[in-house]
Amino acid sequence: MQAYEFINSLIPPLKLSDRAGMALAWMEEIRTDCLPVADQGRFLGFIGDEVIFELNDPDQLIGTIELEAGACWVYSDKHIYDVLRVASENQSNLVAVLDRENSYLGVISMEDAIAAFADSLSIKSQGSVLILSMNMTDYLLSEISRLVESENTKILSSFITNDPLDSDKIKLTLKLDKPELRHVKATLERFGYRVIDHYQEETGISGEEDRIGNLLRFLDI
Repeated sequence: MQAYEFINSLIPPLKLSDRAGMALAWMEEIRTDCLPVADQGRFLGFIGDEVIFELNDPDQLIGTIELEAGACWVYSDKHIYDVLRVASENQSNLVAVLDRENSYLGVISMEDAIAAFADSLSIKSQGSVLILSMNMTDYLLSEISRLVESENTKILSSFITNDPLDSDKIKLTLKLDKPELRHVKATLERFGYRVIDHYQEETGISGEEDRIGNLLRFLDI
């Protein structure tokens, strides 16, 4: 799931010689609030519609407008999770993709990135999600899997993030194949694992918005 696989070819880069009015027209047509700016194959940053509205000059050249989020990019061989992380850090709906020679390749929208990552985590499958907090030294997925499987439940996917409330701890998110969490939660807690959040699905998730919403909840982005 490398970044280049999810480049959105429908979102073009602006040139320094383009005018603000054209940029707004493109944003309206593509239904985005910002666009990337590139010059001679180099990514320079993004320009948002709010900045253009404030300038109130449709003939102003893009090259004369201060750009934003110049660090909002990833290399093409990075994982899709890096795209989500960079977008979150820069509070941007788009992330630029560069090759290892720093040439601009395109952009990935947050919607595309989240949908792709949701698929990788089996978010659309019926089941449940558990989030555990622990020290990194206590992390042993084989042992956790053994405890989960002792309750006739399987782990469909898992990922680790840093715990923002405690730099010495990690958060482990588990997607399980069963909607019933009570016995699994009790077993993990009996063996000293701390469950800090959970999501129990009553029915299968069918909509894209539901799938993305549940993913965002557990990614904390």
